[in-house]
Parts: sequence; C-alpha cells; structure tokens
Amino acid sequence: MADEAPSSFPWEDCIERVRANDQRAARDLVAALQPTVFSIVRGRLPRGVAEEDLAQEVFMKVFTRLDQFRSEMPFEHWVCRIAVNTCIDALRRQARRPELRRADLSVEEEALWDRLHVDSGQSSPGETLAARELVARLLSQLTPRERMLIEWVDLEGKGTAEVCALTGWSKMILKVRLFRARRRLKTLLDKLERKETR
Repeated sequence: MADEAPSSFPWEDCIERVRANDQRAARDLVAALQPTVFSIVRGRLPRGVAEEDLAQEVFMKVFTRLDQFRSEMPFEHWVCRIAVNTCIDALRRQARRPELRRADLSVEEEALWDRLHVDSGQSSPGETLAARELVARLLSQLTPRERMLIEWVDLEGKGTAEVCALTGWSKMILKVRLFRARRRLKTLLDKLERKETR
C-alpha cells in the first residue's frame, strides 16, 4: 500500500486504521504524505533547520490531531494546512534577520546586481545561481505569510483556487494579502537599489 499513488490512496480506510492504532497503516499514511509534506517544507525551510526535523514536526502534529480531522475538506488539504502553519511557526521562532545591504552581497550577487542594471541578456549558470540566492535573501526579509504567498503564486505558479484551498482564505483576502506581499518585496528591492546608487 505504501507505494500506491496519493491520488488513488484509500485515505478514509487508512485514517480509520491509524485511529485504531494500526502501525502499518501509520507507516502507509506517512509514505503517502511524504512527497507533499517535504515539498512544502523545502519551499519554506528556515535557515539552520533540517527539513527532516521540520517534516517530522508536521507528522507529529498530523498524528496528534488526527481525531480533529473532519471530512469537510480533503485529508491532503488538511495536512497541507498543518505543514504550512508549522513552517510559518518555525520562521517566526527564528530570530529576525537584519535588513539586506549592498555590503552584505557576495561577489557573485553584486556582479549580478550590476549586470541587471546594464542589460537584460542571457545569464550564465553562475549568474542564475546568484540571482536565486539574491531572491532568497530578499524573501527571507518578508514575513512568513508574505514569503509563502510570493513563493506559491509568483515562483511556483500555483493558482488562486489552489492557494485558497491550502490556506482556507477567500479569493478577496488572498488578493489583498498577495498585493501587500508584492508591495513589501518591491519596497525591499527599491531600498537595495537606493543603497547601490549612493
């Protein structure tokens, strides 16, 4: 059963068996959920935290709260909410990071920053890596919720309906929060640009 695809996985049967303390069912449930949980954890991993540790925290919450699950929503969505909230809590626990300054950039990031202001041609693999690192550093200055929204919608291309299902928000709330997150990211970029021109 552990190798069965999550889309055809017998969630209800497995959940009932887990509630009856069936250890094999618990292992099967973890195996079926692992790709989803690890995908969420990898995308929101705080610095200095091992993804296995954060995923284990998610699974502990899933199992300790299993009696709270009601069938009003798909089980996978319920688990996704737990995973997202666990990641947000971990990010909140982490010490606040100082504002990114031009002096904080690596040589590669600084070269990329200079190049972005000169031309928009093809980037080399090294510049692409530097761009990703620069984006990650800017995202790390957002609140956990802002970062999650930018990553899901702008970087991963998740649709409005999917994000609403994962968060439980209405479309209007999602649009407002996404607008604010993008505005905050633009503010951080503008600050970095102003420091670069001094």
